[in-house]
Amino acid sequence: MRSTAKVLSMALLLLISASYLHAQAPFYKGKTIRIVVCCTPGGLYDRWARLLSRYLPKYIPGNPEVIVQNMPGASGIIAANYVYNVAKPDGLTIVMPLGQTYLAQVAGHKEIRFDIRKFNWIGTQEKSTEMLYTRADTPYKTIEDIVKGKESARCGSSGPGSSGHIVPQILDLITGAKFKIVSGYPGGSEIDLAVTRGELDCRGMTIPPHFAREPFLTWHKEGFDRHIAQTGTKRDPRMPDVSTIYEVMEKYRTPEKKRRIATVIASGGEFGRPFAVAPGVPADRVKILREAYMKALNDPALRAEAERARLDIDPTPGEELQALAQRVFDHPPEVIEEVGKLLGK
Repeated sequence: MRSTAKVLSMALLLLISASYLHAQAPFYKGKTIRIVVCCTPGGLYDRWARLLSRYLPKYIPGNPEVIVQNMPGASGIIAANYVYNVAKPDGLTIVMPLGQTYLAQVAGHKEIRFDIRKFNWIGTQEKSTEMLYTRADTPYKTIEDIVKGKESARCGSSGPGSSGHIVPQILDLITGAKFKIVSGYPGGSEIDLAVTRGELDCRGMTIPPHFAREPFLTWHKEGFDRHIAQTGTKRDPRMPDVSTIYEVMEKYRTPEKKRRIATVIASGGEFGRPFAVAPGVPADRVKILREAYMKALNDPALRAEAERARLDIDPTPGEELQALAQRVFDHPPEVIEEVGKLLGK
């Protein structure tokens, strides 16, 4: 009897142990994580997603596979709507929305089916202040030329909330410069091609890719484009002779209310090119992804690749982005309302 009882007891202990070990197996083991990118292949969003997809598995317990899926359109709204509403909130789908996506929500665009304050933000690897460039052979060599121009400068945009939309609108707001914003391009690469063909005069875009990839590297050698203005609080070292919007506001004596509106709109640069998961993802998985993300960005091999690819690294952790997502809606109602009206044009 004692022998039988001892065997049964050992068997029970083995079953309990096996069950415990199974429960402790990493959730991500044998799984596949998708990074849903807001933009077309080849741009900085896509390049960052593919770079991180190679290093994240190393730092996620269970070493899952990570793949990239491009879902461009509507200034990143399609990708954000998909991850927020359609993808399962299990931590297996990460979205890279446009850093300015919050502005489409502020503006109350009917296509928005998400609340950026409820996303679980993983982090951003860079800050992305913006700029306006023009073709060098246009009459628009300074912001004054655009303000005084007989015809409106034609700027390309992928839609409301994109840099192509935002930068001209800021400059219009603070100086009275008139732009004709041509919307509907799938992404930045298509806008740049339209500029090359002469269909457009200008484009608003984030600064890092303008100094990191073609066609801009060749453009700069050939003197094809001019840099008109930038949105940072201080001049980017790569454009030391180009005025910031804050300097422009001083020059044009922009009224205080318009200055505040411009500041709200320009703050999207702090989001950079962010990563997030949907509301409802278990807190422990959000924590795993945030920690893996920051560890991957500190990996010497990733940093070496980023340097070779001219990708800037200036990371912000997810917790800080979470606070920023809340903070952009904490301005006085009249300022938020005016931002919405401006972006709703």
